[in-house]
Amino acid sequence: MRHIHYPNRTMNYLHDDFFLHSETARRLYHEVAKDAPIYDYHCHLSPAEIANNHRWQNITELWLGGDHYKWRLLRANGIAERFITGDATPREKFQAWAETVPQTLRNPMHHWVHMELRRYFGIEELLSPATAESIWNRCNAALAEEDFCVHGLLKKFRVKMVGTTDDPADSLEHHQAIRASDLDTKVLPTFRPDKAFAIDQGPAYRAWVEKLAATCGRKISTLDDLCAALRQRHDDFHAAGARMSDHGLDHCPTASCDDALAACIFHKALHGETITTLEKEQFTHYLMVLFGELDAEKGWTKQLHLGPFRNVNSRMASKLGPDSGFDTVGDSSQGHGLVHYLDALASRDKLPGVILYNINPRDNYLFAALTGAFQDGTRAGKIQFGSGWWFLDQKDGMELQLNALCSTGLLSRFVGMLTDSRSFLSFPRHEYFRRILCNMIGTEADRGELPDDFPTLAKLISDVCSENARQMIGH
Repeated sequence: MRHIHYPNRTMNYLHDDFFLHSETARRLYHEVAKDAPIYDYHCHLSPAEIANNHRWQNITELWLGGDHYKWRLLRANGIAERFITGDATPREKFQAWAETVPQTLRNPMHHWVHMELRRYFGIEELLSPATAESIWNRCNAALAEEDFCVHGLLKKFRVKMVGTTDDPADSLEHHQAIRASDLDTKVLPTFRPDKAFAIDQGPAYRAWVEKLAATCGRKISTLDDLCAALRQRHDDFHAAGARMSDHGLDHCPTASCDDALAACIFHKALHGETITTLEKEQFTHYLMVLFGELDAEKGWTKQLHLGPFRNVNSRMASKLGPDSGFDTVGDSSQGHGLVHYLDALASRDKLPGVILYNINPRDNYLFAALTGAFQDGTRAGKIQFGSGWWFLDQKDGMELQLNALCSTGLLSRFVGMLTDSRSFLSFPRHEYFRRILCNMIGTEADRGELPDDFPTLAKLISDVCSENARQMIGH
């Protein structure tokens, strides 16, 4: 009988070389990627918590509070809402999560949960109902240690930069406090003016306009007033260190809009008149062109997150609000609107740097190939196909994104991974991506599909993990 060699089955789960399936992959990760600094240029961390160097009362607050990824899996496991967003005690909610984690095999959450337990708490046991009490106690004991705070975690994971997500009407007071602190990590605001498009939201929109006016210290009663206020806030963000903007849209509008039409639509919105779907699209395109021009003037990079269907479960979304786990992958047509928008800016010679993120994997090659049509030679990697986002920020999604990028553009200029997270426990997402990247490059090199040139491969890994992002933000 032919002898069959089986791999070592005594290896620990998530061992030092997990995801690394060749010698060069292991070298690239351990010698280059592992300790590379993190530039987390897009996330949803709280500037207030960073400014206040927040500490957590218990592991449930830190791990489960606001994490709709986990909430979706709890619901899928038949856990009642009381133990997710309801009035159950923190210990009860943790127990519900401990009952759910063993059911997540082959979901990326199983990796993430246990990476976080190891990297933050030094706990190697798998979370389950049987281990819940012990892990609860050990995690909470760690939280009481002096350096287990926001600033301590940023230092522990070598986070050089964090890009928060901020509305133009935000005061930026917390960013001012952070800059005045002794925190080594740069925390930069990102200009996210999505509420400016919501002209069909009646009183809520008018309330936002009033808040923006108060923040700017000016009256807003016309389109010119609105644009002046937005330009003022864009300037304020730049002075606070911002070098990026961001928009979360279902799709880029295909409709155009001139000054007169935009002024008419804005007047209707301020006076409580009904706004049609077409008018909202026209107004959105008008402001998107303005925002693109402002970004180009200051040398910023614009992020476009396109495609989700939000709050599709209307009953639950109305009870719990947005970002509570009731969004999904959308199937809107993306190509025509995106081309229309990018061309509108390019034709004015006002195209800033752009990172395109898709939520539907069918759009991988659409977005990846489109970046090549708008490169202009002014800087390397000016137009980017962004990392796997939201439902695609897992092993399969990352590999699909990397393959589409490599096949149509330059991996060497890619700005790499981000957490896109509200949790300070998410920094191992960078490790997760780096292992996948190193395995892809190292395994292909060992198969002879890439050159046997470790210094060249090492530079590629270093650039994608850190250096390209550092250059993009200029810090």
